[in-house]
Amino acid sequence: MAFIRKKRREQQLQLYSKERFSLLLLNLEEYYFEQHTANHIQHKGSQNERKIRGSLKICSKSVIFEPDATSQPIIKIPLRDCIKIGKHGENGATGHFAKAVSGGISLTFSQVYFIKEHNIVAPYKIERGTMEYVFELDVSGKVEGVVETLLQLHRASCLDKLGDQTAMITAILQSRLARTSFDKNRFQSVSEKLHMECKAEMVTPLVTNPGHVCITDTNLYFQPLNGYPKPMVQITLHDVRRIYKRRHGLMPLGLEVFCTEDDLCSDVYLKFYERQDRDDLYFYIATYLEHHVAERTAEGYTLQWQRGLLSNYQYLLHLNTLADRSCNDLSQYPVFPWVVGDYSSSELDLSNPGTFRDLSKPVGALNKERLERLLTRYQEMPEPKFMYGSHYSSPGYVLFYLVRIAPEYMLCLQNGRFDNADRMFNSIAETWKNCLDGATDFKELIPEFYGDDVSFLVNSLKLDLGKRQGGQMVDDVELPPWARSPEDFLQKSRDALESDYVSEHLHEWIDLVFGYKQKGRDAVGAHNVFHPLTYEGGVDLNSIEDPDEKVAMLTQILEFGQTPKQLFVTPHPRRITPKFKSLSQPSSYNASTADTPGEESFEDLTEESRTLAWSNITRLQLHEQHKIHKEAVTGIAVSHSGSSVFTTSQDSTLKMFSKESKMLQRSISFSNMALSSCLLLPGDATVVSSSWDNNVYFYSIAFGRRQDTLMGHDDAVSKICWHDNRLYSASWDSTVKVWSGVPAEMPGSRRHQFDLLAELEHDVSVDTISLSAASTLLASGTREGTVTIWDLTAATVLHQIPCHSGTVCDTAFSPDSRHVLSAGEDGCLNVVDVQTGMLISSMTSEEPQRCFLWDGNSVLSGSQSGELLVWDLLGGKIRERIQGHTGAVTCMWMNDQCSSVITGGEDRQIMFWKLQY
Repeated sequence: MAFIRKKRREQQLQLYSKERFSLLLLNLEEYYFEQHTANHIQHKGSQNERKIRGSLKICSKSVIFEPDATSQPIIKIPLRDCIKIGKHGENGATGHFAKAVSGGISLTFSQVYFIKEHNIVAPYKIERGTMEYVFELDVSGKVEGVVETLLQLHRASCLDKLGDQTAMITAILQSRLARTSFDKNRFQSVSEKLHMECKAEMVTPLVTNPGHVCITDTNLYFQPLNGYPKPMVQITLHDVRRIYKRRHGLMPLGLEVFCTEDDLCSDVYLKFYERQDRDDLYFYIATYLEHHVAERTAEGYTLQWQRGLLSNYQYLLHLNTLADRSCNDLSQYPVFPWVVGDYSSSELDLSNPGTFRDLSKPVGALNKERLERLLTRYQEMPEPKFMYGSHYSSPGYVLFYLVRIAPEYMLCLQNGRFDNADRMFNSIAETWKNCLDGATDFKELIPEFYGDDVSFLVNSLKLDLGKRQGGQMVDDVELPPWARSPEDFLQKSRDALESDYVSEHLHEWIDLVFGYKQKGRDAVGAHNVFHPLTYEGGVDLNSIEDPDEKVAMLTQILEFGQTPKQLFVTPHPRRITPKFKSLSQPSSYNASTADTPGEESFEDLTEESRTLAWSNITRLQLHEQHKIHKEAVTGIAVSHSGSSVFTTSQDSTLKMFSKESKMLQRSISFSNMALSSCLLLPGDATVVSSSWDNNVYFYSIAFGRRQDTLMGHDDAVSKICWHDNRLYSASWDSTVKVWSGVPAEMPGSRRHQFDLLAELEHDVSVDTISLSAASTLLASGTREGTVTIWDLTAATVLHQIPCHSGTVCDTAFSPDSRHVLSAGEDGCLNVVDVQTGMLISSMTSEEPQRCFLWDGNSVLSGSQSGELLVWDLLGGKIRERIQGHTGAVTCMWMNDQCSSVITGGEDRQIMFWKLQY
């Protein structure tokens, strides 16, 4: 998948350069500086003298000669093994030769590697013993400079301390970078304006390549110091879709740029020498992207995943990317879970829970007996304690899986050798068994197991990977009995990943790897504690003064693997699957619950019409408007037939408007204080209004008079709801009260009887409330921006979420009651997961959204300026702006079929809207 595509890109670049050479021939942390066209002089002075044409590469720790003829091996001479370096024939260094070679460089050494003979990828051949090689440069005038460079690098390689070696090589590199600059003749256009230029390294798996970064008003450029694999990497800013800051080598110096939306493989990964350079470049590109691409967060992807817009596979890709995992960094390669636990059956039964791995446990805790041994050791261990001595993701594990498609990476990581044949990735079942039973094997999988490219399972390169103890050669990976072919294995693995069982439990694995069980007491309780060095912030490299200790620490960390950046600090929400969808309908739908075939059919049609309406909500058009109040409209209620519209206003009146005659029929005033909301009781006989005078008023439509007054609060009543003979009232006195209400049998004949059932206390004024579909949950929003979700069955707080920086203007549950949406004075629309209390989506507009309607995916909101905004929550964007009121939109109503909308505003008008299909 990601790595395979990356490998193919590099192969294309090598076709461009027509070289067998690759940066993977270098040692880890080694740099390639320059190359010179040269001849390798063999058997100088004898009748068998021979010149082999090729290219001499000068690297920070070695000299590499790449012959033009592919039948000849690439020669690699480590500088630390060199005994003598000089111009050929100089100072008696090669006095046994008759005469000096013009432009010749002589290397005397004790060890040499031969690589890719006949262009075959195989373990390196090593020849030991004192030898002398002579290389003749085409440009003889460069010999002296090359020899001087080699002597300097040789001195660095021979220093006793690794830290001193690194420091000296770094100084040489920085000197070379300082003497060069970006070639501006490479700009795509003469009209480009330079924004900034700095030094950086391009990162690819296991290696980095130094050079110069340049950004203009239209392009991002990287020019390698050595011109390899091509003179310039160029990315058009308009093509950029995503950028991420990265940790590289535990330091906040990386930047990864993507020109695709869903690909895990980036277009360029840069590591900067100064954090400020990285941040400046990020800021410039991010500012550019603000006008082109919506920013994505983990929470935004969570909502898309929950609602089914993203598959499990896509969601895990996004989480990996956000958690600093990159296919360019093998110590932070994307991690995927083992999901199948059955590799012995002839058929894979995805309907059987026993087929799957327990996703609530890390790999190390899946075997109870092994876990007990590990816990015993953990308890006896001095601080810092850890349960597992190896990680679930490391460069070695990644290349264990990918050796058949990326053999050169394995050779680079393991100093020119493949692993022992019996320790190779030979069988899926064997690997799974070892992960269950092995004393030190706790590895998870990589994305390739759920992709569509079988290359990593098949020895298509015909590599000689060795012979196992049983005598069989290592070839293709042995598949489980239920897989008919590699393609079938990947397809069934992907089916398993997307299965109902995994969808219902994937959040448990996310808690372990990306979430709240990654660190601290929750990690201990989940048996999920790894070595401290694997965690972000586990060590401060800047605080280590000894250069040797710093290099050793960094090497250990990079080879051991790193835990992903923590994305979630609260339990991750469960995915919405048919098993967990709410069966109850929203209370506002007023659908009959009669259990008859006709009603069921009607419900299906109604649901279909709602879906169709919301998909066309941008086509909402103003049908008519009427100014019926003297102040802002605060509430709208409509009779079941749709013929009568009741509105409340800050002008203290309740008005009844006839939609048919377009005439005002009644105007009622209960006091001289503003009314804040209204609703119709079932049967359309009574209108209930809340008032700033601390009361709730009941008005009988049939008798045309106030029927009752509930004096229930010590300050203004801000919002009321009604369900199943219960009244819910929110107030500025910092309470929400729940009342049992018994309506009169005959309107006006006697008063309602109200008993206080519960009092939900808040710290500050409550400005809005809403009920879940079954009225078992209530969401309240306060003046200080807090949204609280209450369990009404026990009158207790489930979650309290600081959502907004100002007053919460409106809240509402999604139709399935899985989410709560809130709109605030700060212009934000925030989605909270009801089960976990996690804020899973946040979108911002330039002005407050005062009220809204939503279907769980899309939102129709009324703004401070009077516009109606259509939001695509899953796509993270505003789809449409519809001109409406001349002042703020303060309240909204929608019919059951979602085809008609009524809005009220500060301009004292009510507006009637209809969908035009």
